[in-house]
Amino acid sequence: MNAIDPPTEPVAAKKKASERTQDGRRRLRHLELLLEVTRRMAGYGTLDEVLQALVEMTTTELNAERGSLFLNDADTNELYSRVAQGNIQREIRILNTSGVAGFVYTSGEALIIADAYADDRFNRSIDEQTGFTTRNILCVPIKTVKGEIIGVAQTLNKRTGKFTKHDLNLLEAMTSQGTLALQSAQFIERMQAIRRQEMEFIDVVSEVTADIKLGSLLQKVMGEATRLLNAERSTLFLNDEKTSELWSEVGQGLESVQIRLPNHLGIAGAVFTSGKAINIPYAYADLRFNPAFDKKTGYFTRSILCVPIVNKHGKVIGVTQVLNKRGGPFNGEDESRLRAFTAQISIALENAKLFADVQNMKNYNEAMLESMSNAVITLDEAEKIATCNAAGLRIFNVTQAQILHKPAAEFFAGSNAWVQEKLKRVGETQASEMAMEAELVVGENKLSVNLTALPLVSMEKKRLGSMLMLEDISNEKRMRSTMSRLMDPGIADQMLAGGVDTMGGKSVQATVLFSDIRGFTTITEQLGAQGTVAMLNEYFTLMVDCIQREAGFLDKFIGDAIMAAFGIPVAHDDDADRSVRTAIAMITELWAWNKVRVTEGKLPVDIGVGLNTDNVVSGTIGSKKRMDYTIIGDGVNLAARLESACKQYGAHILVSEFTYKLLRGTYYSRELDLVVVKGKTQPVSIYEILDYHTEESYPQMSDALRLFKAGLKKYRQQKWADAKSEFNDVLAMNEHDKAAKLYIERCDHFFDSPPGNDWDGVWVMESK
Repeated sequence: MNAIDPPTEPVAAKKKASERTQDGRRRLRHLELLLEVTRRMAGYGTLDEVLQALVEMTTTELNAERGSLFLNDADTNELYSRVAQGNIQREIRILNTSGVAGFVYTSGEALIIADAYADDRFNRSIDEQTGFTTRNILCVPIKTVKGEIIGVAQTLNKRTGKFTKHDLNLLEAMTSQGTLALQSAQFIERMQAIRRQEMEFIDVVSEVTADIKLGSLLQKVMGEATRLLNAERSTLFLNDEKTSELWSEVGQGLESVQIRLPNHLGIAGAVFTSGKAINIPYAYADLRFNPAFDKKTGYFTRSILCVPIVNKHGKVIGVTQVLNKRGGPFNGEDESRLRAFTAQISIALENAKLFADVQNMKNYNEAMLESMSNAVITLDEAEKIATCNAAGLRIFNVTQAQILHKPAAEFFAGSNAWVQEKLKRVGETQASEMAMEAELVVGENKLSVNLTALPLVSMEKKRLGSMLMLEDISNEKRMRSTMSRLMDPGIADQMLAGGVDTMGGKSVQATVLFSDIRGFTTITEQLGAQGTVAMLNEYFTLMVDCIQREAGFLDKFIGDAIMAAFGIPVAHDDDADRSVRTAIAMITELWAWNKVRVTEGKLPVDIGVGLNTDNVVSGTIGSKKRMDYTIIGDGVNLAARLESACKQYGAHILVSEFTYKLLRGTYYSRELDLVVVKGKTQPVSIYEILDYHTEESYPQMSDALRLFKAGLKKYRQQKWADAKSEFNDVLAMNEHDKAAKLYIERCDHFFDSPPGNDWDGVWVMESK
């Protein structure tokens, strides 16, 4: 060492001492800062205050322009910052994997970035939104004592120079010191939020469940579900067990529209059938989502949360569907809140649905009672009249004020006291009482009624009162009495049941029967007026019984003639057979009656019957003063012509080909002729029914019918001699067969005067 060189050891020692002093000061400052952080954090009670104080302290201490502290939201996987300096005074949310903050949070590594725009991890969008220019960044993770990362702290733009390792250590220390306060504030805020939600939830449920009307209740539930979950829309679907559909009502009042869909289709159907909630963060990425409704309405569905509505018995009664949560997809907490909400309102929904069902049933019953033609009167336990429908007011000719709340004993007094007796027995026995065709006096009128008195009891078998049902049958009774004289009482009942439609004019197929007494003028001359009337009454009684036994309609008596029809007003599948059986019975009954008459020294009666089936017009015809239910038409006229033709052929029953073709039964019969009746141009085949004959009245009838058929065939072939021979054989078996005699005369005539090759076998009848 040279003598002139200064000593080095004292300088180095001084330098080291100075460094130790500076280091001590830094440590002291560091400790003071941490103590200040602890002190200040202890004085704040809210998360916002803790965040703001911590950001201010770190920004000031690090001499930076701006600072931010991001906490992680585990429900949304987002980093959020509520406090920032400068122009930004709102909450910022970013995915916890994006940007510088996201990198530090996910990696757990602190970063010092000298040039922000040169780093790929830097997100420029925040600067673009705020107008702030970020030059450099210091970012550290915020860790708990257990090493769990709960967020990140960052400072931006150091005012002088660049961020150093020392700045990084200081920021880490300060944020670590404030972590406990952050966690405590977070916990307190979360508890306060939960309490607010619970109180709000209780208020909402109380308000909603107070509504008993289903339509308005649905609207309230959907509105509150939308608000509680911060969503855009919600829909509550209830299950209709009758139709297996989920339904909901959108809108209120007259503008409300009901939506219905099968309860197994779509997301709502899947939730209803499975009983499990479905949370879809991205609707269009899920195959279960049907975008058709969006296309129809123009609405864009982003996220969906759908949960089942379960009643207290564990039965799924519907689903609640919430769409498009604002700020991101629905999370687990949203699902829990919606489940809790629907669980609470399920009872209210069932009560409202039950109320709606009861109201609908009440409206239905009231409408049904008002539309009834029978009187329905209910009485309470005190035997006072509680209700009376419109028919009751009309039948008793009273107003509501004149009947309601009146004691039954007072209202049903005098001639109607028998009604009160019925009610008294019902009250004593709790069994129904009936009265058929009873007389009820209303003012000066007497009504014929069917009355039923019934006890009214509750589900607990407790007596509630009684009910009267009265049917006014006055008009029906009068009409039935009149109509039963014209036709079978069963048909009269059916006509009365059919009402105006049965009595109105219409075209129907019917078989018309005409009968007439032969030689009636001679009989009346011998019997005189009184004897003739007595004979006709006895005769008509027998004939009408035959008609009514086969459900025929007695149209009218025309002197000694009878006109009847089968197929009106009530049609049967075998009306043609019914008419033939009636005609056979008429002849059989007549012959039996004649035997009695002969033994009494009276003249026998003979008749002819004509039957024809055709479309006829039936209905009530006449004037305002006198009307009859009858039939008209060509079919009626032909039946009358056939009855008259019986005289010419010596027959008792003639039927047209139209009736003969419809017969289902087997009868002794023969084709008699092909004729053109008076007033017609088209020929009609006519047949004789011989089923009423016995072996005594027509011996060997089967052989005779076969010979007659052969003779008729040869007659139409113009083989006059051969035909005459066949007809003679018929006469040999029955000399009284007038038809065989008639054809023998025709054969003789045509043998002498042949009709020519164009002859078709038709016989033209000149008389009616």
